Amino acid sequence: MRVLIVKMSSMGDVVHAQPVVADLHANVPGVTIDWVCEKPFVPIPSMNPGVNRVIPIALRAWRKKLGDESVRAAISDFISRLRQTRYDWVIDCQGLIKSAAVAMASRHGRLAGLSWTSAREPIASLAYHRRALVPWSMPVVSRNRAIAAGAFGYAIAPDSRANFGLVAPDYRPAGLALGRRYAVLAPGASRPGKLWADANWLDVARDLSARGLVLVWLWGGTDEYTRVVALAGQCGSVHDEVTPGASTGKGPSAHAATAAPPIEVESIIPPFLSVADAAGLLALAEVVVGLDTGFTHLAAALGRPTVGIYCDSDSVQLAVSGDGPCASFGGVGQPPAAGTVRDAIKGMLR
Repeated sequence: MRVLIVKMSSMGDVVHAQPVVADLHANVPGVTIDWVCEKPFVPIPSMNPGVNRVIPIALRAWRKKLGDESVRAAISDFISRLRQTRYDWVIDCQGLIKSAAVAMASRHGRLAGLSWTSAREPIASLAYHRRALVPWSMPVVSRNRAIAAGAFGYAIAPDSRANFGLVAPDYRPAGLALGRRYAVLAPGASRPGKLWADANWLDVARDLSARGLVLVWLWGGTDEYTRVVALAGQCGSVHDEVTPGASTGKGPSAHAATAAPPIEVESIIPPFLSVADAAGLLALAEVVVGLDTGFTHLAAALGRPTVGIYCDSDSVQLAVSGDGPCASFGGVGQPPAAGTVRDAIKGMLR
């Protein structure tokens, strides 16, 4: 049995779909699973030992330059890779017209996805042979699992724990002394409405520092870098591994790992990290505190104690989920109090 999963983006969404792999291996003997994913997020299914092959796609980049010969060649190469294997089932976990088009372009037997009332773009459901009727109120991890379960006819017990199955590579910031315990803070978000007040971050950060943890500040762009520099600077001495003034296209660029020995500091600002390196950093953290972003969901999927902070999204449907202790606080227009987050961290570290 050969199965292709189509879940291309965004980062958190790709993380939320990983338990489908464990479910299929548990319920479909001898299954081989491939995955289609946007290039920046390819490391996520690649970290899943249950995935045989990841087929990268670059729709986000291609649609801006469809007239370029190089883009047309890249699309042709993608289609060739997509059609190398004939799949018994293609499972579209995204429910969009573009994901349904990718599913239909594969060499397939049958297609599975969300029903008309369950898909974000209902017209996509017309492409599927089997459609899962899934309530919008259901957490996103459970929604993904329900699509595959509906296709293959197996049941998922209400108390069944999602198994993400990810194995992170090794990564450690150059400035972090071996053996020092650290917490990861992810205060950046894709839009302003998701941000949590700086005063709250400082409250939580100082509490973590008082517990003997080094603070490692994740960032993903120039604005986020500027913000973490300002926050870290108010929490004590800072080891900044970023070269000022240069650019990677995402923000200030990282220099090569320094040969200087790690030093005793309260905060570390690592360079701009790939998804794989970020996973390695998150996988060894004592606790991770972040907004409703991909890195926060990845931390939970890697089994780390994780607190998700929600200021402009649903903390129930999009709750952080994983093998370790997880907690999600807040909601649309209802940012949580710093004390609530501190109490959750205290319980997890205990």
